[in-house]
Amino acid sequence: MFFSARYKAILALIIANVLWGFASPVFKLALQNLPPFTLAYLRFFGAALLLLPFAINKLKVHRKDWGNLLLLSFFGITVNITFFFLGLERAPSINAPIIASSAPVFLYLSSILFLKEKPKRKVLIGIIFSLLGILVIVGQPLIETGMDGNLLGNFYFVLATIGAVGHAIFSKKIMDKYSAVTITFWSFLLSSFTFLPQYLYEMVKYQPFNALDYKGIIGLVYGIVFSSALAYFLFEWGIQKIQAQEVGLFTYIDPIAAILLAVPLLGETVTPVYLIGALLVFGGIFLAEGRLHWHPILKLRK
Repeated sequence: MFFSARYKAILALIIANVLWGFASPVFKLALQNLPPFTLAYLRFFGAALLLLPFAINKLKVHRKDWGNLLLLSFFGITVNITFFFLGLERAPSINAPIIASSAPVFLYLSSILFLKEKPKRKVLIGIIFSLLGILVIVGQPLIETGMDGNLLGNFYFVLATIGAVGHAIFSKKIMDKYSAVTITFWSFLLSSFTFLPQYLYEMVKYQPFNALDYKGIIGLVYGIVFSSALAYFLFEWGIQKIQAQEVGLFTYIDPIAAILLAVPLLGETVTPVYLIGALLVFGGIFLAEGRLHWHPILKLRK
């Protein structure tokens, strides 16, 4: 049973989210050596080239699906990664996955505002708690040290999360029609072109490769191979094999993975304000969904 398609999908999503959890501190380290759009362009263009041999016989996309493919690439990579990297330059890396874990809250709000769905009372209360948690995390600099760049960085993480919600919406419309490698390859290639103008600007202004060191090299290797090619492929493959409502559960792995790496690598600390915000975010999601206790690792043990 462990090797059934469902359990392989669960394992794939666990690995993908561990890799993404590690990505926050790794990329914050890399951004000390490389400018953001240089890292973004090389990460996704390099990953697209890495996936090309596996996607070469699966490149065809129907004309009617190109719109959704462009939109999921734009929101899921261009918007998400732009604000993710800009946030990492200004705020602690452990803040990013906590704020990203609030994606279900933004999905709920979208359904209420745009689909005119009426939330249940428990869901609405859960949303309010999670939003309070987000506000605590975003406003952490004001509470602890006063106005500084961390506040703007946390706000960028919120915008990155909204981009990820857009990816989830548009990905769902076509993921049953194409293989994971097809969607992943095209989204990487399309999004890399959106980073190209800023990449060329940074190359002229900063000439980053003249001062490339181990931090930038680690970021590029990790970004191209692990958190892009491997993690996105595992994610797209995994969500095709399990129910959509279970996918959000796996994002709870990211903050744990980020903390485990960011503390020794970057010297970041988990403060009481951070813990309060995290508890409110996760408590609100648990109250709204009633499924937080179904951790994916526990499923593998059954």
